[in-house]
Amino acid sequence: MDKVSPDCPYPGCFFCVMKEGNPSKRRASLLKFFRELPSQDDDGQVLPISGLWNTAMAHPNDPEFIELGIFECMAALIWKGLKNRRWLSHDQNIYIPYYAAHIIGSYTMNMEEFAEMAVHAGVIPALVELLRGRLTWVEQRVAVRALGHLATYAATFPAVASHGEILELSMQLAMSSLEIVYTHFYQYVDRRLSYHCDLLTRGMGGVEMESRKAEEWASQLQCWSLQLINCFAFKPEFLPTICKPEFLVKLPGMWGGLVNENSPAGIGLLRTICHHKLGRGPVTGCPGIIDALCNIARSSDDWQYMAIDCLLWLLQDPSTSHKVSDKVVPALIDLAEITTLGDHKKLGDSIINVLEEFIQSPGAGRSSISGRAKEEIEELLASRQRLKWEKGMPKEDLHIKHAAALVVKLEGNSLFSSGDISGAASKYSEALALCPMRSKKERVVLYSNRAQCHLLLQQPLAAISDATRALCLHNPVNRHARSLWRRAQAYDMLGLAKESLLDAILFINEFSQSTDPDLSLRQNKVPDYAERLVKKQMRAAWLFREAAIKHGGVQCEGDAGDVCGQDSDDSEWETASESDVGNDGKDELGDDDFERKDRHTKASKKDIKHGYNLQLIEDEA
Repeated sequence: MDKVSPDCPYPGCFFCVMKEGNPSKRRASLLKFFRELPSQDDDGQVLPISGLWNTAMAHPNDPEFIELGIFECMAALIWKGLKNRRWLSHDQNIYIPYYAAHIIGSYTMNMEEFAEMAVHAGVIPALVELLRGRLTWVEQRVAVRALGHLATYAATFPAVASHGEILELSMQLAMSSLEIVYTHFYQYVDRRLSYHCDLLTRGMGGVEMESRKAEEWASQLQCWSLQLINCFAFKPEFLPTICKPEFLVKLPGMWGGLVNENSPAGIGLLRTICHHKLGRGPVTGCPGIIDALCNIARSSDDWQYMAIDCLLWLLQDPSTSHKVSDKVVPALIDLAEITTLGDHKKLGDSIINVLEEFIQSPGAGRSSISGRAKEEIEELLASRQRLKWEKGMPKEDLHIKHAAALVVKLEGNSLFSSGDISGAASKYSEALALCPMRSKKERVVLYSNRAQCHLLLQQPLAAISDATRALCLHNPVNRHARSLWRRAQAYDMLGLAKESLLDAILFINEFSQSTDPDLSLRQNKVPDYAERLVKKQMRAAWLFREAAIKHGGVQCEGDAGDVCGQDSDDSEWETASESDVGNDGKDELGDDDFERKDRHTKASKKDIKHGYNLQLIEDEA
């Protein structure tokens, strides 16, 4: 490191070394730099560390720095920050432990070989100290990320697991991370540490940007903790520690929020737990988990298939099936028409096979199922047999059946228009019995119409069931706009904010992409009723909601006990049961055959003003 740029005042400058053209000299200089940096107390040390941070993120698979001692250097810098608070508070050294842990995580996220070298360099004890919270939540976030990468590999997991406190610390962090970030950063703007603000926004934003990024980082802190725990959950010996009721019961609520949709979060860990026989028993013993799994399985969540896997394993296990069958069987029946979900092929066939095995198998599981659930399974199996028969039927006979179903559907529409909602629902059921199984588009409409009737009859569970069946039949899956909207309203009636929010957002997406010519003039306008529901559910599903309630968050007008984020507005809200039940936007989707029945649905003044027909039944197939 003898060669220094004429304009550089620092001997041995990292950036000058990086410009060295001679590979041998560059290597020797870098080796010396990494060896000497932790013992130096010069100003400006954060500059080369931030440079290394950028390099690690841009080229995480480049072995050059790995071979020259970067892991030893980063571990030593973390220890220096932990032990020498005077040095830590000097200049901009407060940033260095964060950057050091981040660099370790970046270089170990893809390459097992690098992870092994990091373990041999002694990074784990330093990361564990950050995980304990010896500094702040910001350093905890990058420490749990790095440890999660190290725990992913078979070669390095034992080294992580040898530190017994890591699992317990991660579980505590997963449960408390949102509250920690809320109380230590989000809640009091004037108390935010300046270096936290700089790291969150890179100096590019104000208070609002800091708050948004804090929510994102809080979600990552929780989700990366769950990812680390998930590595332990693959090993049966750690399940007794993980499957504590106070921890399990919180997992369904750990969903990452809208800011971190790429993480399976709590449902991912539950899937790993349910995959083990040792984990299924504790899951069934926790109140509310089965209901939550059924809700996720029926929802439009990206991780829907994980919840379906959990339900299938629980029903297949003789030791748990009798405990869950009354809730799991109806959920799986609703999902039986699904074909492909992402990369998961023939999912509906797998569901039907498990249900058939369940009802045919002797033992406690079968005896525990209700008579109604047995009937529904038998009807499902009969419908599959019916599909086989229809394949051999003449086309003329199928056309007759289809025409008969259409006539009955129109009778249902007429009853609905006259205000006989129960009669209309019965007609739609009759039409479903007549409609050929292969007439999927028509069956989607019938299920969706019947869901609308259930909404008006204040039967949200039945509405969710029918809307889910329509969404499973639709191609593509979970993309039928009307059914999404109806299910969003039904979830709202039950107080399931996250599920309602996801469906409402998907409805808006489908609405905006519709090819319906009646939408041509409104393509770029989000329906007012949908916008209101989304805003309402974003408040109710806000990531910091529980922490804000506990620590005195802002109260929302007209919704006692609810809390808002800092950038929420003061709009008036109505529950689905008061204003939006039945408001499926049929005017927007081209159906204007029926008049609004104000005696069945209390419309908001804004909806009436904009001419939204709140109770239209679709007739598109």
